[in-house]
Amino acid sequence: MRELKILSPTAILGYGFPMASWEEGMRRKPDVIAVDAGSTDPGPYYLGAGISFTDRAAVKRDLAVMIPAALEAGIPLIIGSAGGSGALPHLQWNREIIEEIAADQNLSFTLAVIPGDIDKKTILSSMEEERISPLHPAPELTQADVNAAAHIVAQMGVEPIIRALDENAQVVLAGRAYDPAVFAAAAIREGYDRGLAVHLGKILECAAIAATPGSGSDCMIGYLGGDYFRVEPLSAGRKCTTLSVAAHTLYEKTNPYILPGPGGILDLRETVFTQETDICVRVTGSRFFPSDVYSVKLEGVKKVGCRTISFASTADPVMIAQIDEITPAVKARVRDNFSGMDDYSLDFKIYGKPDKPGTSGIFAASSVGIINAFPAGADSNLSPESADCAVPPTGADCAVPGATPAELAIIIDAVAPTQEMANTICSFARSTLLHYGYLGRISTAGNLAFPFSPSDVKMGDVYAFCVYHLMEVANPCEFFPIEYIRLGCCI
Repeated sequence: MRELKILSPTAILGYGFPMASWEEGMRRKPDVIAVDAGSTDPGPYYLGAGISFTDRAAVKRDLAVMIPAALEAGIPLIIGSAGGSGALPHLQWNREIIEEIAADQNLSFTLAVIPGDIDKKTILSSMEEERISPLHPAPELTQADVNAAAHIVAQMGVEPIIRALDENAQVVLAGRAYDPAVFAAAAIREGYDRGLAVHLGKILECAAIAATPGSGSDCMIGYLGGDYFRVEPLSAGRKCTTLSVAAHTLYEKTNPYILPGPGGILDLRETVFTQETDICVRVTGSRFFPSDVYSVKLEGVKKVGCRTISFASTADPVMIAQIDEITPAVKARVRDNFSGMDDYSLDFKIYGKPDKPGTSGIFAASSVGIINAFPAGADSNLSPESADCAVPPTGADCAVPGATPAELAIIIDAVAPTQEMANTICSFARSTLLHYGYLGRISTAGNLAFPFSPSDVKMGDVYAFCVYHLMEVANPCEFFPIEYIRLGCCI
């Protein structure tokens, strides 16, 4: 069985790649170019607002290189999770960029567009039929959550993408997709082992991040054979090692051996990583076991309010030592002043704060999050039992030399039902903290430094995950219709 070559240009479309690395990848004569364009990692806002977390000009730059190269080589280009979150607004945004490139460069090709939005009536009907289950730590899905959702998407597997390739699509633009699917689809269509193809996709989804030193803005190539695959970076100075590739295999996973996804599980209990060359790793033994029922992961978000923040800092050692007493007192002062406003949240995110008195130079980034009800990572389609969905830590400990921090960074974070109320709460909290009279205070001119003017930033709408569930489907393609668009005047 000949080696199938898959080129992954960048970790996320718009993150870029060096032209030398790209040109080296194309010299290897890949059979397919695949790129992931999105994630839930940036949080629920982008899905709710219908905008991309990647820059339009950066995405257009990447595609302006990829599309003509794929057409000239006669190979497909597959894009997954279009526009960052993969909902209809993101899909349309990405489609318009592709259409611009076709016009700019006078290109002719067939574009397949695969939306992944799920109708609310379909979800409610599935709930009644008990075909929806939560992914930890999400609770049972309610009708209210479904109705309140701004957008709900499902992670498609390889099957809709294979269907588009069967219809001779030259560029495939998919909505929300299981990350490895865009890399594995062409290989599975050609009859390669599904377990190896999906595992290879898991490595290639983040491009050269699986190398050392890793980078999300550099190319990686994978070679898939009958009973193995190989991966190597395409820039000098990087290499794949058994450690770097194995570590990336565990990325976003709580179970190191069983990786659930659309239609089954990837079983890594017999996987072997071998250092083939100084820069190339060979992988064998990965197996895929189909599940009895095919499920897709649903992601939906609802608006929960509006946000205003203020960024400040303090270098007063007296204030730093009392910060854990000062911020609760400021919150109490806000509650007292606006006793009629109960439906808001006020949080002080403090960076550089001593974790505990007397802790030998260990400091923490301290915050209490309320908005991301469900995790913003974990792109896998998971079973409730092994869900990679633990709420991420709100602070990260790090070692800092010395016994006392010289300065604290403070973000005042106010969320309320309206922007006006959020503005009010943040403004009052900021002024109260600025002039708060703590024990031992020397300066009366103000406790805080503000690096920006205006000091308060109106962040706009705030969203929370309200749908993070599995939905059983009878057909892997039934909720992923395909539209074929013929671009260019010469078709």
